[in-house]
Amino acid sequence: MNVAFMGLVVALGPISWVWMQKTPVLAESGASLEDAIWSRQGVRIQRLLMLSQITLFLTFDLLIFGAYTRLTDSGLGCPDWPGCYGYTTPSGASSMIEGAQTLMPTGPVTHFKAWIEMIHRYLATGVGVLILTTSLFAWFNKLEARIRWSSLALLVWVCVQGAFGAFTVTMKLFPAVVSLHLMGAITLLMMLVFFISAQRNLLKMRSELKSGHSFVDVNSSITSALNQNSTSHAKRIDQMTHLLGGLAPLSSPTSTKFIAKMFGLAIVLVLCQILLGGWVSTNYAVTACSTFPMCQNSWWPDMDFAHGFEIWRPLGLTSGGDNISFSALTAIHYTHRLFAYLVIAFIGWLGWRLNREGKFKNFGYMIWSVIALQIVTGISNAVFQWPLLSAVIHTGGAASLVIILFTGFLMARESSKLIKSNQTSESLGMSDSVQHSRASV
Repeated sequence: MNVAFMGLVVALGPISWVWMQKTPVLAESGASLEDAIWSRQGVRIQRLLMLSQITLFLTFDLLIFGAYTRLTDSGLGCPDWPGCYGYTTPSGASSMIEGAQTLMPTGPVTHFKAWIEMIHRYLATGVGVLILTTSLFAWFNKLEARIRWSSLALLVWVCVQGAFGAFTVTMKLFPAVVSLHLMGAITLLMMLVFFISAQRNLLKMRSELKSGHSFVDVNSSITSALNQNSTSHAKRIDQMTHLLGGLAPLSSPTSTKFIAKMFGLAIVLVLCQILLGGWVSTNYAVTACSTFPMCQNSWWPDMDFAHGFEIWRPLGLTSGGDNISFSALTAIHYTHRLFAYLVIAFIGWLGWRLNREGKFKNFGYMIWSVIALQIVTGISNAVFQWPLLSAVIHTGGAASLVIILFTGFLMARESSKLIKSNQTSESLGMSDSVQHSRASV
C-alpha cells in the first residue's frame, strides 16, 4: 500500500495540471440545453485527451528508465516486491542493503541499485494510477463506448504489466519473463496511441457534425482552440500529436490501403526485432560480437542456436542447469544483427515510398531519422562494448519507431475509410441527381 501511495503522489502532479488547464467552450452564450450538454461532453474529451497524452509521455519515459534499470543491473536492487526488504524506500532497508553490499560489493544489491529499482517501481505505479484515472473518468462521465472500453482495456493491460514486473523480480530476471515484460510495455505504448487517436477522431467527428466543417478544417480549428486556451507547456505536449494527426487524406482509397498494409508489415518486423533485441539484452549477449560488420572476425561464427533460443530457462543457464555457452550467446547476438538488415532495408524503402505521398512525407523523414539513430547506436553497442548512454538511446529509438509507425497505420486506415465514405456519398448524390433528371424528363 505504501508503494501505491508513492505512485499516487507521482500521478497527482499530471492530474492536477490537466484539471487546472482551460479548455475551449464550444457552446455560445444563450445556447440550448442540448448545445450546452454537447459542449460539456466535448470539454471532458479534451481533458481526457490531455491526460492521455501525458500518460503516453510518461509511459515512454518509464520504458526508457526500465532499460536504464536493466542496463545498470539494478533489477534485483530490491530482491523482494513490491517494497524493498518490506520497506517503502531503500532508506528504511539501509541495514539489509549494507549487509548484502558488504558480502558482494559489485553484486545486484547496492544502495544505488536499490534506489534505481524503487524509482522505477514508483514511476510504474504512477502510470498505473494515471491509467486508472482515465478509465474512471471515461466511465463516470459516460463517454462514447469506444473510449470507455479502450480505457478499460488499458487498465487491464497495465495490471498485467504490473504482474510481469513482480515476476521479473521474484523469478530472478528470468529471460523469458523480462522479454515479455518489455513487449508488454511496447504494447502499452501502442494501446495508448490508439486511445489518443480515438479521442482525437471523436473530437473531429463531433465538431464536424456540429459545424458542418470539412475534416481538415475541423482538425485545424480544434487544435487552434486548444492552443489559444492552454499554456505554452500544453502546446508543446500537443505539437507532436498535431504533427502526426493533422495530415490530410491521400488521393485514393487504394493508395491509403497499400500504405496502411505497409505500415502494418513494418510494425510486425520492428516488433520482432525488438523482441530479439530484448532477448540479447536479457541474456547479456551484446558483447558476444565486438566487431562490425563481422562477428569475431567471421561472417558466420560458431553459433549454438538450440541453447541460445531455448526459451524457458534461468538466466545464464540452460534448462539442464549447465552454464550457457559463448556460442549460444553469439547465436543470440548475431540473429538480432542479421534480422536488423532486413528491418533497415524495409523501413528505408517505406520511408522512400512515404516521401512520394506528399501528405505522409513527414512520416518518411521521421522514419529515416530514427533508423539512422538506431544504426549508429546499434553499432556503438557492439564496437564500444555496450556503453550505457548508447544502449538506453537504442531502446528509446525502438519505442519511438513503434509509436511513429503505429500512428501512421491508424492515420492511413482512417484516411482510407474517410475517402471511401466520401466516394460513397458522392455516388449516392450522383445517383439521386440522375433519377431526378429522369423524373423531370
